[in-house]
Amino acid sequence: MTDTIPLANSLHRATLDALRRQAPFSAMPEDEVLWLVQRLSVAYFAQDTALLEPADAPPETLFIIKQGTVSGDTAEGQTILQLATGEMFPLGALLAGRGAANRYVAATDTFCYLLAAADFHTLLARSTAFNDFCTRRIASLLEDSQRAVQAEYALALDDDSRFARPLASLVQHAPLSTPADTPLANALAAMDAARVGSVVVVDETMQPIGILTLKDVLARVTLAGVPLATPIADVMTPQPATLSADAPVADALVLMARQGIHHIPLVREGRLVGVVSEKDVFALRRLSVEGITAAIARSEDAANLPARAHDIGDLAHSLLAQGMDAENLTAIISSLNDRLTERIITLESEADAALVGLRWCWLALGSEGRMEQTLATDQDNALIFAAADDTQRDALLAFARRVNHRLDACGFPLCKGDIMASNPKWCLPQADWQQQFTQWIDHGSPEALLHASIFFDFRALTGDAALALDLRAWLNRAAQKNPRFLHQMAGNALRNRPPLGVVRDFVLSDDNAHPHTIDLKLNGATPFVDAARIFALAAGSQQTNTAKRLREAAHALHIPDAELADWNRAFHFLQLLRLRHQHGQQRAGIPPDNHLNPDTLNPLDRRILKEALRQARKVQARLAMDYKL
Repeated sequence: MTDTIPLANSLHRATLDALRRQAPFSAMPEDEVLWLVQRLSVAYFAQDTALLEPADAPPETLFIIKQGTVSGDTAEGQTILQLATGEMFPLGALLAGRGAANRYVAATDTFCYLLAAADFHTLLARSTAFNDFCTRRIASLLEDSQRAVQAEYALALDDDSRFARPLASLVQHAPLSTPADTPLANALAAMDAARVGSVVVVDETMQPIGILTLKDVLARVTLAGVPLATPIADVMTPQPATLSADAPVADALVLMARQGIHHIPLVREGRLVGVVSEKDVFALRRLSVEGITAAIARSEDAANLPARAHDIGDLAHSLLAQGMDAENLTAIISSLNDRLTERIITLESEADAALVGLRWCWLALGSEGRMEQTLATDQDNALIFAAADDTQRDALLAFARRVNHRLDACGFPLCKGDIMASNPKWCLPQADWQQQFTQWIDHGSPEALLHASIFFDFRALTGDAALALDLRAWLNRAAQKNPRFLHQMAGNALRNRPPLGVVRDFVLSDDNAHPHTIDLKLNGATPFVDAARIFALAAGSQQTNTAKRLREAAHALHIPDAELADWNRAFHFLQLLRLRHQHGQQRAGIPPDNHLNPDTLNPLDRRILKEALRQARKVQARLAMDYKL
């Protein structure tokens, strides 16, 4: 290392301009960046030179990489970080007032700006933007990226935070409510007078216990010939889905798509305070969820459903362009795909007399089971049924084949690994499913671990859900009784390392089919998915969704809230990157996949991708620590 050289006044402007091309300096006022520049010195480090060693005492300096590459190594010599131009270290040690845990080495000839620790803490106090970035690094970067996405799509949005606004902001008037013993005639007259499409039935504490909509009136009152003197409790939908009035609009959109409902009562402390309708939500933007769900429900011919699948894709593109976050967007895509699949299953099962009287349940597996579908997904499904004879089982297999081919026609390709309900291996009675899971748990072979990673994410889609719920409860007990199996699953998960390089930012594929790319699904999202599955099994969680698994298992496993939040942010950024990549391919007429060339990313997203993959390594480090691997 050369002697450090204070920055001369003549270089201040050039340094300021260079820093303001990087986060967080791009978001800081010029006077704050100038204050920083005036206190910087610059140093040169030859390749393989150690910049900072692990120590007990807090570091004396903040390093900002001006040019070159720095690797962060553990005490055992394992490289866990790679930092490039514009990145800072050791932020964690400086913020916590502890010694650096890693050894930082120049991977190439490197120049760094140096800032004294005292000046670093002064800048934290002076600059809100700098403080926000340092304390919420990945969250701050993601917010910058989302703003950039919205600018890229150049949409004339009235409100960039439309999906985050509270549902209470959509309520235009007091909710119409009535007691359970109110005659239908009175309730309908009140709806007509208020010009609303629903009435909420409440108890004496104003807690919603039911709802009646105009759509219900046609089917349950008019066509059924129910006398208007009948109490509303006899025809209402009991135990309606509700949301907190403070919940974001995105939650209502997901719930409506998932349950096929059009009105949601809003509550505070259990008491009714408002009602939002699908019309209220869609008034924010002309969306087509209502049209899609209604068209799917009305379809009496499965041959018409591929067009609805295309509509789902168009809606996903629209929501992506409007800045919806990946967690809600993948949930909406999955919910609408559920509705489409359910309709196909209903049409095929109702036309098959051989299925009458049979107890069966269609299981969603893989990304569909986790409610994490993107724009490129094949089929992963199975069937569970109560005891049946050979003739009945043959009828179920024939039914499953029809459904699988209908889904293929809707743009969900047949699974190349034949993980589908039409495969006799995955169309089994309840007892055989237990035997199959027992075999995977007891043997722990590579093939068993692969199947476990797919089938352990099952979710009841339609049919007799009790069959799936019973199997899930049994499976959680069986997995918890076999710590050796969870240890094997953890070891298998750790073989898939995030593709961070030592000299280059990323380790890229040399596959002829997808050269110079990263598989965002296999090498990006999957480490989070695999770890969350193991954490959930260990904690006995019923969840299948990755983020919900992590949140539910966090308390049982004593995972700090800040660490959990960073994991979920990183996972959802990878999901968002997959969606954006697939959207771009579809707009260009290219079949969507998960293979991204990181050179196509802007500097901000490239930096967040690196941070997200570092978080994947941290998740795996936690897994390795828990299972002593």
